[in-house]
Amino acid sequence: MKNSVLKGALGALAVAGVAIIAKKAIERKRFVKGIFEEYGIKERSPFGLADKIREMNEEQYQELKGKFKKEFASKCHHRGFKKEDIAEA
Repeated sequence: MKNSVLKGALGALAVAGVAIIAKKAIERKRFVKGIFEEYGIKERSPFGLADKIREMNEEQYQELKGKFKKEFASKCHHRGFKKEDIAEA
């Protein structure tokens, strides 16, 4: 009896974990698709994005870079690490 309850609980936990991961992947895909539409990139590949970045001036590039940093930044903050330590590495 104990094993079946434990297996059921672990199975439910695994399903919830997969659902959370899938949700995050969909959100990120939607973000990247929005970037392609916003900047008028027709080729939906990293190469199309790279070509567009080469055409940008510094201000546009920094704006795009900030958007990507904000979206893909780690939400995990360790007490022992500071942003300055990471920047130096």
